Amino acid sequence: MTEISGSRPIAPSPPASRPLANAADLAVKLLQPLDGLMASGETAKAEVVGLKEGAQAFQLMLRVTLDNGRQATLQASSPQPVAQGTALAVTALSDTRLALAVLAGGKPLTSIDLEQLPVGTLLQGKVVSREALPTQAGQTVYKVVVNLLNTALAGSKLSLETPIDLPLGSLLSARVQGDQSLAFLPLSGRLDQLALLQQLGNQQSRQGSLEGLLSALKGLGNQAAMPDGLRGSIDKLLGALPSGEQMSSGKGLMQALENSGLFLESKLLAGQPGALSTDMKANLLRLVSQLLPLLPGSAPLAAASANAMTQALPAFARNILGNIGQSSGRQQAMGFPLPSRMLQAMEGEDDLEALLKLAAAAISRLQTHQLSSLAQSQTGPDGALVTTWQIEVPMRNQHELVPLQVKIQHEEPAPSGKQDPKETLWRIDLAFDLDPLGPLQVQAQLAHGSLSSQLWAERASTAGMIDRELGNLRERLVAAGLTVGDLACSQGTPPQGPKTSLEQRWVDETA
Repeated sequence: MTEISGSRPIAPSPPASRPLANAADLAVKLLQPLDGLMASGETAKAEVVGLKEGAQAFQLMLRVTLDNGRQATLQASSPQPVAQGTALAVTALSDTRLALAVLAGGKPLTSIDLEQLPVGTLLQGKVVSREALPTQAGQTVYKVVVNLLNTALAGSKLSLETPIDLPLGSLLSARVQGDQSLAFLPLSGRLDQLALLQQLGNQQSRQGSLEGLLSALKGLGNQAAMPDGLRGSIDKLLGALPSGEQMSSGKGLMQALENSGLFLESKLLAGQPGALSTDMKANLLRLVSQLLPLLPGSAPLAAASANAMTQALPAFARNILGNIGQSSGRQQAMGFPLPSRMLQAMEGEDDLEALLKLAAAAISRLQTHQLSSLAQSQTGPDGALVTTWQIEVPMRNQHELVPLQVKIQHEEPAPSGKQDPKETLWRIDLAFDLDPLGPLQVQAQLAHGSLSSQLWAERASTAGMIDRELGNLRERLVAAGLTVGDLACSQGTPPQGPKTSLEQRWVDETA
């Protein structure tokens, strides 16, 4: 563990010597009228995000959250200070006056109870406010309020003092020290791991299998009443799906993986709009944009559908934190293959709302693969770097659509001064259900120039047939210029266990 800061909880010091208000039954005057935001007598939740002392009163900055989820920032004049980060219940007394009351657990903690949080406890939290204090000994110190996301104090706020300029909304991890201080753990250079795992759990809970949507789209056919834009989006999505013949060539396979949706964001960042016409995720987003205006008439329904779509957007495009205790969902999302999950099918040809839900669930499934790829890309204790790409590609096999799940891992050993350094390792996992063979999984590993592979078939007849053909497979691999090691086929599914990807070498070539 690297200690970044000896940050410690502090007692909040108000700008003046007046006692800090507990905000119970405190009435404040708004600097701007509500203008219909809240009716007289209506109550909402709020948080103090800013506190400033004036000549005659204190100015509060309140972030108000209404029952419908809408947020607004209000400025109010208060005769007493209220600590930054305090969670409040606000009631509109008039168009220009509010009554404030502190919510249970809404006042920030100013010290750590070592009985509740013993030394060594890992705390995870989100920075909800930050204020620069007067310079001390030439060093700028910041007073921050952190919303705790784990332990028994989840939901509580903690007031800290630290020399680190922590951005608002940033996520942090820290260990409790014995002297009422916290040692911050270094944040990930690319993506905060806490946000990544939280979003992985969220996407996993919303995702649905691609075949559910694609089957519904195939069933729509060429309806005359369908708008041209929607018909064009459906045709483009289905027409871009690769066939089994295309996937059998190296060039076709490379193109299918490139268009799987895994690389959409990188294409956008690279300024490649021409590559979006065949990208599956881009086509799914285009389909949703065509469906939204066609939903039957009520604004609440359209708003709910738009909200469902917003929740399916990439994690870095949003700033939403919810319950991060979805460890089982995250573990399932990081497993391979991702289990099939079918949503309720369309009840009729005009059931556009169900079609929209299927499309949003399909986008979440692609993003579950993307986030799982990031979560499994890691640096091991020995410095070895594993990069993971997890993808799902629906393949046209005659009149069927067969989802092919692919996971590619590249392990690069840590730099070493030895004369015989370890070579890089490539591993490929495949999973698909192809009629009449049934569910199949393949694991292949390329190390030291030698290819080894293990296959699993759930049907005994398929396992027997593959086992008889392994000699032919070996000959074809050798003819392709590969050195072939072990080839085997078993009935059933690959063993699942708690091992990380860094530990899953089948054969230790150095043993």
